[in-house]
Amino acid sequence: MKKKKLKTILIDLDGVLNNYNGKFDENFIPEIREGAEKFIKELYEHYIIKIFTTRNKILTVKWLMKYHLDKYIKDVTSIKEPAWLHIDDRCINFCGNYNEVTEKVANFSTWYN
Repeated sequence: MKKKKLKTILIDLDGVLNNYNGKFDENFIPEIREGAEKFIKELYEHYIIKIFTTRNKILTVKWLMKYHLDKYIKDVTSIKEPAWLHIDDRCINFCGNYNEVTEKVANFSTWYN
């Protein structure tokens, strides 16, 4: 019997699954990042996966279909829904120490900058 997936992971599209470099074009989603398909497949074995993006939902679904990822994705949303875990290129993990977080905010940059 297959194990039931209970936990949801919300994954950002730009900068996580594609080769986004900070130059936003509302009509074009950059190519898939190397390793992204394997990453999604591995997570799918244990988790419910939703994609978070502010991009047009239809364009995003077409992109997922182009790269054969749609079968692993439960939904595409522009809302940061409750999830067990968020994977995003623009976030800071709260470590329990406000001073450390303030320093991380002041020194933040995305991995591609």
